[in-house]
Amino acid sequence: MDVKSWRVFLDSSVLVAGIISQTGASSAILDLGEAGEIIIVLSKGVLVETDRVFEKKFPGLIGEFREFIRNLAPVVTADPTAPEIREAGSVIDKGDALILAAAKKVDVHYLVSLDMRHFHTPRARQYLKNPVVTPAQFLAEFRDIFEEDR
Repeated sequence: MDVKSWRVFLDSSVLVAGIISQTGASSAILDLGEAGEIIIVLSKGVLVETDRVFEKKFPGLIGEFREFIRNLAPVVTADPTAPEIREAGSVIDKGDALILAAAKKVDVHYLVSLDMRHFHTPRARQYLKNPVVTPAQFLAEFRDIFEEDR
């Protein structure tokens, strides 16, 4: 499998962690996206939510975040429709339904989230039909496939 074709949907928790800490797994995923090794996919809702987090909790980093997103040039998808959000809301916390529905709508290879409580459940995985993983889990799978391709 060519890892450069992997479409990887990130939620806001991964974006925030990746910008704040340059040494963690979230940051490494962003680095892979910057290098063109994977395709980073975000929804408009994820961008708005992440922007709000930076404005509220890390106002000194909001400019850095916005500049990073401009340079990263991720695939940005439209938000899902109300019926799609309702459907996702039947398997996940209503506050996270927008993210899960957006990831399903664009048929990504992975959904990467630090939200263990809501996203890392059998129901969410079954709904998405693709892996829902933490940043560390994603990197482990990426390394395994990358080494196989050598």
